[in-house]
Amino acid sequence: MEILKVLINSTKNINFLSILDILAVSYIFYKGYSLIKETRAEQLLKGLIFIVILIPISKLLNLDMLNWILSNTITIGVLSFIIIFQPEIRRALEHIGRSTFSDKHILEDEEIMEKVIGEITDAVESLSKSKTGALIVVERLTGLGETINTGVKLDALVSSSLLENIFVVNTPLHDGATIIRNDRIISAGCFLPLTSNNNLNKSLGTRHRAAIGISETSDAMIIVVSEETGIVSLAVNGILTRNYDKEKLTNVLIKLIKNRKNRKLNFREQVITWMRKIKDRI
Repeated sequence: MEILKVLINSTKNINFLSILDILAVSYIFYKGYSLIKETRAEQLLKGLIFIVILIPISKLLNLDMLNWILSNTITIGVLSFIIIFQPEIRRALEHIGRSTFSDKHILEDEEIMEKVIGEITDAVESLSKSKTGALIVVERLTGLGETINTGVKLDALVSSSLLENIFVVNTPLHDGATIIRNDRIISAGCFLPLTSNNNLNKSLGTRHRAAIGISETSDAMIIVVSEETGIVSLAVNGILTRNYDKEKLTNVLIKLIKNRKNRKLNFREQVITWMRKIKDRI
């Protein structure tokens, strides 16, 4: 009965801001878990939660030695979590840090967007037919400034002929990645970080591993043309899919960009609605 009274009394003090606070914290925990879901960090987190549950139980049962071991383990475990899973933590922070209200890396004009994608896919089709290796990175929300600085800055309009010329064998820029921002080829001959995933197909070459690597640390779309087979692949969010033709690649690129823009617009509308409700209630 006492517990019931406490619960009843606590509900009397709940207002709109309290509910908003609870929803905000719940959303943060949900997004945090979704970032580490199906990764090594998830398994370690489950182990830490299990230890946290055991600590009060061991104390309640007067298991002093076990309680001491578990208490010290949790301290070391948190430190180990930070050290061992530094790449995952960095990727999560980069994901959170992507500007929610800045779409400067996403084309607003659909006509220009479709024209740019058309130029890219025309070049990719030609490179695929001639089995010329290529690595094209289309920047979205995550800024790739550090990667851009590793190459030669061009700042030229996107065109299929320029992209094809960049990847001509034995030219100075053919062996690196070309980075596109909006309707501009920003840089070429860039160095990309290789993925550390050891479960990939052993037949994948350096270009494919570099494409997966940059897609793991950003939201960029990376197109790869194999110089051995001419097969066109696309890497997004750490996942590489293969065997694209011009039509399929065009549709996927347009869909990915539009989905990103729609999510941003929906989020903006939700925030504006929430702020108006808060303003009305305060």
